[in-house]
Amino acid sequence: MHSPLLRGRGAPVSSVEPDPMNRLDRRLVGAGGLSVPHGPARVFPERIIQFGEGNFLRGFADWMVDHLNAAGMFEGSVAVVQPVRQGLAELLNEQDGVYTLLLRGIQNGERVGERRVVTSISRCLNPYEDWASVVGIATRPELRFAISNTTEAGIAHVAEAYDGQHSPASFPAKVTALLWERFKALGGSAESGLVFLPCELIDRNGAKLREHVLRHAAEWNAGDDFIAWIESANHFLNTLVDRIVPGYPGKEAEALREELGYDDRLMVAAEIFHLWVIEGPAHLAKEIPFHEAGLNVVWTEDMTPYRSRKVRVLNGAHTATVPAAFLAGLNTVGEMMDDPDFGPLVRRAVFDEILPVLDMDDAGKRDYASAVLERFRNPFIRHELLSITLNSISKWRVRVLPSLLDSLERNGTLPPLLTFSLAAWIRFYDGRPVSETELQGNRGGLAYPVRDDAPVLAFFAGAWSEFHGSNDLAKLTHSVLSNTKLWGRDLTLVAGLQQAVEESLGRILTDGARKSIP
Repeated sequence: MHSPLLRGRGAPVSSVEPDPMNRLDRRLVGAGGLSVPHGPARVFPERIIQFGEGNFLRGFADWMVDHLNAAGMFEGSVAVVQPVRQGLAELLNEQDGVYTLLLRGIQNGERVGERRVVTSISRCLNPYEDWASVVGIATRPELRFAISNTTEAGIAHVAEAYDGQHSPASFPAKVTALLWERFKALGGSAESGLVFLPCELIDRNGAKLREHVLRHAAEWNAGDDFIAWIESANHFLNTLVDRIVPGYPGKEAEALREELGYDDRLMVAAEIFHLWVIEGPAHLAKEIPFHEAGLNVVWTEDMTPYRSRKVRVLNGAHTATVPAAFLAGLNTVGEMMDDPDFGPLVRRAVFDEILPVLDMDDAGKRDYASAVLERFRNPFIRHELLSITLNSISKWRVRVLPSLLDSLERNGTLPPLLTFSLAAWIRFYDGRPVSETELQGNRGGLAYPVRDDAPVLAFFAGAWSEFHGSNDLAKLTHSVLSNTKLWGRDLTLVAGLQQAVEESLGRILTDGARKSIP
């Protein structure tokens, strides 16, 4: 039997079978009996294909599309493609793609909130079971946009073939295959190109996706005309997203079911704050006018300042502090912020180690950091620490490592808290394999899931297994830090880092994470 800490991906588990007549779906929306605002009940033409059906996109991009549809400014539906074999396609389709979004937060010192039933999703497809239907969507002339969130590790090159009948495994290969099918079906016209809005938190996400798509096209010998069409007719825009979306409000589910009057197993909770920065030409903004519908969407020629601020401060603060807080027995961001040890740890990491090496005006970055910490304390959001740990090795590399290296370069010393965070992550990844994409860790006798890409988990499972047999901490630390596939470089070459991480890791193993805080 699973520990209470173990959670399945996406959908909540309930012992009560929902009443089909009281389930939230498009029928219920159309009947006009909902007590909360909602988007249009009708299904519009599928103008957006979306890779990813998880909480974030449903609490962010799909909510924005819903607002556009309600205002009569877009009138397009989102066809969702489940990116991995196990996901939410079946549950989403049971509810006709309809779900409730709860937005709550603090604005100007006041508690505010709103609820909305989002109707912008038309359906969700599992490409591994029904690739033909995914191709059918991709070859429709009315399709114009593609949105994605496949985690930081999703936009990467995986050498694989495409036979025209089955879905490729990686996200860039899927995109290449669907573009190829679209090119063949629609004749490669200029107007048949797509606009890509990737939401993955990697630098230049659109440019990186384009790079991998072109590489697949060349490897598949798809032809010069196809490659030229990719380059000239399709737009791979760099974007930055900012909203904390904890997901399903499990502890409130029963009370909300009674209050709302219907059952919704796809309910999503998120904060009020939202920001989408899109680097792209103004004429494309007119095609999907989020910014004209009162949404905080910024179209710009250069998103670099926005990205550095958000990734290093907001995301970096999470990634630098979550593993130790979780290992110390805390379960939510709110608990971490209220904790007498970890609340100050978060503030010190942000103001003492991240902000000093962030190239922005001092007042502006301090104001932003203060606002971020206020968002972390949002009393309406139960942001599970475990939900932040997905694919954390690639996240640490993107969000924390640059601040650590900049600090070392500028100050000549390693930032102690950011260095400590690396040791805490290594300890967090100590687990036994339960599947290719999950290890089972142990925290004080309770099991917890460690989820990442299969090669990452296989490496850590092997490294920790060897350590438990030899008790050689130096060898374990060297093995992890020298793995260039994890970090993009050999971290043992960073002056003093291996010794510092080994010492922190040793203290964590001996005294626990709380007593090991620098």
